[in-house]
Amino acid sequence: MTNLTRDAVSLGAKAPVMPPDLIVQIPAGVPAKEMTMAEAIREALAEEMERDPRVFLLGEDIGKHGGAFGVTRTLFDRFGAERVRNTPISENTIIGAATGAALVGMRPVAEIMFVDFSGLAMDQIANQAAKLRLMTGGQAKVPWVLRMPQGGGAGKSTAAQHSQSLEVWYAHIPGLKVALPSTPYDAKGLMKTAIRDDNPVIFLEHKLLYSFRGLVPEQDYSLPFGKCDIKRLGSDVTIIASGYMVWHAMLAARTLEQEGISVEVVDVRTVSPLDEETIGASVRKTGRALVVAEACRSYGPTGEWAMVVMEQAFDYLKAPIRRLAGRFSPVPFADSLENGMWPDTEDVIAAARDLMQY
Repeated sequence: MTNLTRDAVSLGAKAPVMPPDLIVQIPAGVPAKEMTMAEAIREALAEEMERDPRVFLLGEDIGKHGGAFGVTRTLFDRFGAERVRNTPISENTIIGAATGAALVGMRPVAEIMFVDFSGLAMDQIANQAAKLRLMTGGQAKVPWVLRMPQGGGAGKSTAAQHSQSLEVWYAHIPGLKVALPSTPYDAKGLMKTAIRDDNPVIFLEHKLLYSFRGLVPEQDYSLPFGKCDIKRLGSDVTIIASGYMVWHAMLAARTLEQEGISVEVVDVRTVSPLDEETIGASVRKTGRALVVAEACRSYGPTGEWAMVVMEQAFDYLKAPIRRLAGRFSPVPFADSLENGMWPDTEDVIAAARDLMQY
């Protein structure tokens, strides 16, 4: 394992500790167990591999090492080299092999070590896998999943080539679906749906969420694509967020509640397909919208979500739409500069307070 990979494995242990009751998704009385997001993804992969012999994994160092963040660790010992396949350091080869396998009936789950490296496979992703179903008149199915860690290290010095949030790259390509879970519950349920889908799915995992813990049902379940999750009900402001930013939104909502401001938090969950109806219904109820994403502000997801609000709820707005997003800059190496790249809880609180002044 390279020094880079060893350093990456340690990132999960340094993630901020969030209050365990901040996001509760499992109803009382439902048999459940607590696990990290990494463990939830691993369990989803294992259960789907047990259920369907066509499911197999491929990627760099995913065998004994479990990939850069250890997500697939133990699966090599459990399923063997035929179904947990280490690959050369060639992203284009990984996706080319996954696409070919999918076309002959397999259901590969590929891993690229960081989303930043996926550009090396863009032709296979955007011009081959995403378009083959249309180009064959619906005859060719391409049921693969591409797992990729993304997002900033929040002061962990992962720098410009290991810290980007690129969900809009893929959401812009017809033929691809894009999932971005924020909790262990969401990660497991969305992963199962992704593996069972007959279309290529981009599955993005924020590196700082791998160690976050949450309850996951003991029984089998899956979660639908194209359906937002309302993480918190409120009446004054709607915060629309995804991935790691959902946690900042929830922490902000808890503080704002003490000031008498009721916040509804809408977790996008799948960037594509996007659940425009739930976003619109929430903003029509609250009359105020704050959109929050880690991806760059310019041409990023916040612009798309803001336009959805305009189309769905313009006549109900009591204040201009506000958006918070990452700075339009490569991510610097220095901790002090890196920490200022993305919105945090205090930024969300301040923006919500401003909205309440209208």
